[in-house]
Amino acid sequence: MTTSERMKMAAGEWYTCLDQELEALRVAARDAVFEHNGLPPRQRGDIGPALRSLLGSTGEGARIEGQFHCAYGFNLFLGDGVFLNAGCTVLDTAPVRIGKRTLLGPNVQIYCAEHHREAAGRQAGLEIAKPVTIGADAWIGGSAIILGGVTIGDGAIVGAGAVVTRDVAANTTVVGNPARPVRQR
Repeated sequence: MTTSERMKMAAGEWYTCLDQELEALRVAARDAVFEHNGLPPRQRGDIGPALRSLLGSTGEGARIEGQFHCAYGFNLFLGDGVFLNAGCTVLDTAPVRIGKRTLLGPNVQIYCAEHHREAAGRQAGLEIAKPVTIGADAWIGGSAIILGGVTIGDGAIVGAGAVVTRDVAANTTVVGNPARPVRQR
Protein backbone atom coordinates (compact mmCIF):
# COMPACT_ATOMS: atom_id res chain seq x y z
CA MET A 1 0.00 0.00 0.00
CA THR A 2 1.36 3.39 -0.99
CA THR A 3 1.12 6.17 1.55
CA SER A 4 0.56 9.59 0.00
CA GLU A 5 2.47 12.66 1.14
CA ARG A 6 -0.84 14.11 2.39
CA MET A 7 -1.39 11.00 4.53
CA LYS A 8 2.15 11.29 5.91
CA MET A 9 1.55 14.98 6.69
CA ALA A 10 -1.71 14.15 8.51
CA ALA A 11 0.01 11.37 10.46
CA GLY A 12 2.77 13.67 11.71
CA GLU A 13 5.45 11.84 9.71
CA TRP A 14 8.14 13.31 7.49
CA TYR A 15 6.70 14.14 4.07
CA THR A 16 7.76 16.14 1.03
CA CYS A 17 5.92 19.41 0.49
CA LEU A 18 6.98 19.27 -3.19
CA ASP A 19 4.15 16.80 -3.85
CA GLN A 20 1.64 17.62 -6.64
CA GLU A 21 -1.44 16.82 -4.53
CA LEU A 22 -0.24 19.10 -1.72
CA GLU A 23 0.55 21.86 -4.22
CA ALA A 24 -2.98 21.62 -5.65
CA LEU A 25 -4.39 21.98 -2.12
CA ARG A 26 -2.18 25.03 -1.47
CA VAL A 27 -3.36 26.60 -4.76
CA ALA A 28 -6.99 26.12 -3.67
CA ALA A 29 -6.15 27.80 -0.35
CA ARG A 30 -4.38 30.69 -2.07
CA ASP A 31 -7.44 31.24 -4.29
CA ALA A 32 -9.78 31.29 -1.27
CA VAL A 33 -7.45 33.61 0.64
CA PHE A 34 -7.18 35.90 -2.39
CA GLU A 35 -10.97 36.18 -2.56
CA HIS A 36 -11.21 36.83 1.21
CA ASN A 37 -8.53 39.53 1.14
CA GLY A 38 -9.88 41.16 -2.03
CA LEU A 39 -13.55 41.48 -1.12
CA PRO A 40 -14.80 44.78 0.31
CA PRO A 41 -15.42 44.25 4.06
CA ARG A 42 -19.22 44.67 3.79
CA GLN A 43 -19.35 42.09 1.02
CA ARG A 44 -16.90 39.70 2.71
CA GLY A 45 -18.61 39.63 6.09
CA ASP A 46 -16.76 37.89 8.90
CA ILE A 47 -15.02 35.41 6.56
CA GLY A 48 -15.10 35.32 2.76
CA PRO A 49 -17.34 32.58 1.32
CA ALA A 50 -14.59 30.54 -0.37
CA LEU A 51 -12.38 30.69 2.72
CA ARG A 52 -15.28 29.76 5.03
CA SER A 53 -16.03 26.69 2.91
CA LEU A 54 -12.34 25.69 2.95
CA LEU A 55 -11.75 25.96 6.72
CA GLY A 56 -12.00 22.88 8.93
CA SER A 57 -14.72 24.63 10.97
CA THR A 58 -15.84 28.12 11.89
CA GLY A 59 -17.80 28.84 15.02
CA GLU A 60 -20.58 31.37 15.23
CA GLY A 61 -19.27 34.93 15.04
CA ALA A 62 -15.70 33.88 14.15
CA ARG A 63 -14.01 36.65 12.17
CA ILE A 64 -10.83 36.92 10.09
CA GLU A 65 -9.65 40.35 9.02
CA GLY A 66 -7.68 40.82 5.79
CA GLN A 67 -4.83 40.50 4.96
CA PHE A 68 -4.84 36.86 5.98
CA HIS A 69 -2.80 33.89 4.80
CA CYS A 70 -3.04 30.14 5.40
CA ALA A 71 -1.28 27.18 3.79
CA TYR A 72 -4.20 24.74 3.44
CA GLY A 73 -7.19 26.04 5.40
CA PHE A 74 -8.79 22.65 6.00
CA ASN A 75 -6.63 22.22 9.12
CA LEU A 76 -7.87 25.47 10.74
CA PHE A 77 -10.67 25.13 13.32
CA LEU A 78 -12.12 28.31 14.87
CA GLY A 79 -14.41 28.37 17.90
CA ASP A 80 -17.31 30.76 18.46
CA GLY A 81 -16.30 34.40 18.63
CA VAL A 82 -12.67 33.86 17.59
CA PHE A 83 -11.05 36.97 16.10
CA LEU A 84 -7.96 37.03 13.88
CA ASN A 85 -6.77 40.59 13.34
CA ALA A 86 -5.14 41.94 10.17
CA GLY A 87 -2.05 40.23 8.81
CA CYS A 88 -2.34 36.85 10.55
CA THR A 89 -0.54 33.90 8.93
CA VAL A 90 -1.42 30.28 9.75
CA LEU A 91 0.77 27.62 8.13
CA ASP A 92 -1.68 24.84 8.93
CA THR A 93 0.17 21.74 7.77
CA ALA A 94 -1.26 20.16 10.96
CA PRO A 95 -4.50 20.95 12.80
CA VAL A 96 -4.69 24.41 14.38
CA ARG A 97 -7.52 24.64 16.90
CA ILE A 98 -8.42 28.03 18.36
CA GLY A 99 -10.91 28.02 21.24
CA LYS A 100 -13.97 30.16 21.81
CA ARG A 101 -13.55 33.92 22.24
CA THR A 102 -9.79 33.82 21.67
CA LEU A 103 -8.26 36.94 20.14
CA LEU A 104 -5.21 37.06 17.87
CA GLY A 105 -3.59 40.48 17.42
CA PRO A 106 -2.25 41.84 14.14
CA ASN A 107 0.45 39.84 12.35
CA VAL A 108 0.29 36.79 14.62
CA GLN A 109 2.02 33.84 12.96
CA ILE A 110 1.38 30.15 13.60
CA TYR A 111 3.88 27.74 12.04
CA CYS A 112 3.04 24.02 12.15
CA ALA A 113 5.68 22.96 9.63
CA GLU A 114 9.22 22.19 10.70
CA HIS A 115 11.79 21.72 7.95
CA HIS A 116 14.42 19.00 7.98
CA ARG A 117 17.62 19.80 9.88
CA GLU A 118 19.88 18.42 7.13
CA ALA A 119 20.41 20.46 3.94
CA ALA A 120 19.72 17.43 1.73
CA GLY A 121 16.39 16.90 3.52
CA ARG A 122 15.42 20.54 2.99
CA GLN A 123 16.41 20.29 -0.68
CA ALA A 124 14.05 17.30 -0.97
CA GLY A 125 11.24 19.39 0.56
CA LEU A 126 11.08 17.28 3.73
CA GLU A 127 9.10 18.69 6.60
CA ILE A 128 7.07 17.43 9.53
CA ALA A 129 3.77 18.90 10.71
CA LYS A 130 3.02 19.52 14.40
CA PRO A 131 -0.40 20.71 15.63
CA VAL A 132 -1.14 23.89 17.57
CA THR A 133 -3.96 24.20 20.09
CA ILE A 134 -5.02 27.49 21.65
CA GLY A 135 -7.65 27.29 24.38
CA ALA A 136 -10.71 29.44 24.99
CA ASP A 137 -10.52 33.08 26.08
CA ALA A 138 -6.81 33.39 25.27
CA TRP A 139 -5.23 36.59 23.96
CA ILE A 140 -2.29 36.40 21.57
CA GLY A 141 -0.54 39.79 21.25
CA GLY A 142 0.43 41.33 17.94
CA SER A 143 3.36 39.83 16.01
CA ALA A 144 3.61 36.83 18.34
CA ILE A 145 4.93 33.64 16.75
CA ILE A 146 3.63 30.22 17.81
CA LEU A 147 5.61 27.17 16.73
CA GLY A 148 4.23 23.71 15.96
CA GLY A 149 3.59 21.27 18.77
CA VAL A 150 2.53 24.01 21.20
CA THR A 151 -0.61 24.05 23.35
CA ILE A 152 -1.71 27.34 24.91
CA GLY A 153 -4.17 26.96 27.76
CA ASP A 154 -7.52 28.64 28.40
CA GLY A 155 -7.26 32.26 29.46
CA ALA A 156 -3.54 32.51 28.68
CA ILE A 157 -1.98 35.73 27.42
CA VAL A 158 0.95 35.79 24.99
CA GLY A 159 2.68 39.17 24.93
CA ALA A 160 3.23 41.08 21.72
CA GLY A 161 6.26 39.86 19.82
CA ALA A 162 6.70 36.71 21.95
CA VAL A 163 8.01 33.52 20.33
CA VAL A 164 6.17 30.55 21.84
CA THR A 165 8.29 27.41 21.60
CA ARG A 166 6.68 25.33 24.37
CA ASP A 167 3.31 24.88 26.05
CA VAL A 168 1.72 27.73 28.00
CA ALA A 169 -0.36 26.81 31.06
CA ALA A 170 -3.92 28.09 31.45
CA ASN A 171 -4.26 31.61 32.89
CA THR A 172 -0.54 32.30 32.45
CA THR A 173 1.04 35.34 30.81
CA VAL A 174 4.20 34.74 28.76
CA VAL A 175 6.51 37.25 27.07
CA GLY A 176 9.84 37.31 25.27
CA ASN A 177 11.92 35.19 22.91
CA PRO A 178 11.65 32.42 23.79
CA ALA A 179 8.41 33.11 25.64
CA ARG A 180 8.65 32.65 29.40
CA PRO A 181 6.01 32.97 32.15
CA VAL A 182 5.81 36.27 33.99
CA ARG A 183 2.50 35.86 35.76
CA GLN A 184 -0.12 33.23 36.57
CA ARG A 185 -3.66 34.27 37.40
